[in-house]
Amino acid sequence: MENEKNYEKNGVYSKRVRAGKRRTYFFDVRTTKANDYYLTITESKKRFEDDNYERHKIFIYKEDFIKFVNAMQETVDYVKTELLPDYDFDAHNHDDYEDREFRQDTIITYQKESTETGEVEDLGTPPSSIQPNLSEDVDKWD
Repeated sequence: MENEKNYEKNGVYSKRVRAGKRRTYFFDVRTTKANDYYLTITESKKRFEDDNYERHKIFIYKEDFIKFVNAMQETVDYVKTELLPDYDFDAHNHDDYEDREFRQDTIITYQKESTETGEVEDLGTPPSSIQPNLSEDVDKWD
């Protein structure tokens, strides 16, 4: 219910990534009063002692989207190739049915529009090496 109220105000899109038994990440596109867009990434962790959630949030603005994604991909690639080259990252890619069905209709691509010609250049899809672990039902909104 709270989630619906927030999105009526300024939410455009939300993607949930479950990670383990107590942790969930939310990637939310929001709008400003000036109709600009930004991304919030929220880590929500369930506390055992009182069944409440601890949340940490970062904001990423549109001018930093590509730099952020590139830095994240470079960091993940470093871990995968230099630090843990023998680790099977795909072993932790457990999607549940509902999220798989949702993801089939959700394909994100990066595009760049030329201000001079109006042509749109396809920059490709995000790297597939960052796969969510969707193994538990955790609710972000108490």
